[in-house]
Amino acid sequence: MPDITAEFFNRIDKRGQVPFLRNVSGTLRFDLVDDNNKIHPWYVTITKGDVEVSNDSTEADVVTRLHQTTFEGIAAGQVNAMAAVLRGVMTASGNLGLLIAFSRFFPGPAASRAATATAGSSRRES
Repeated sequence: MPDITAEFFNRIDKRGQVPFLRNVSGTLRFDLVDDNNKIHPWYVTITKGDVEVSNDSTEADVVTRLHQTTFEGIAAGQVNAMAAVLRGVMTASGNLGLLIAFSRFFPGPAASRAATATAGSSRRES
């Protein structure tokens, strides 16, 4: 069974410089809670678009807390992060603008990704 969380953060870590974050700096902490209420923190540090992921404890500008399976749903495009905050299944405190900027990493719903891919291939064929 693939570790969706690790794959998501590894994919981000490998990106290095991210153009849409070139004016963004700060650290996000994702506290992922498992079924035994154990917290597994992930840290994402953005420095003018350079992105680094770690599990090392550091001060964060925004802290989120949610269940591991909810995060997996977000990382897979099955759950919308902002909707999760509004429903109270994900909490966020601190610099919410940083979280909103980061949310561009989260995939959209599968149906919208399929529609985008279909629309893109139609334009290329024209």
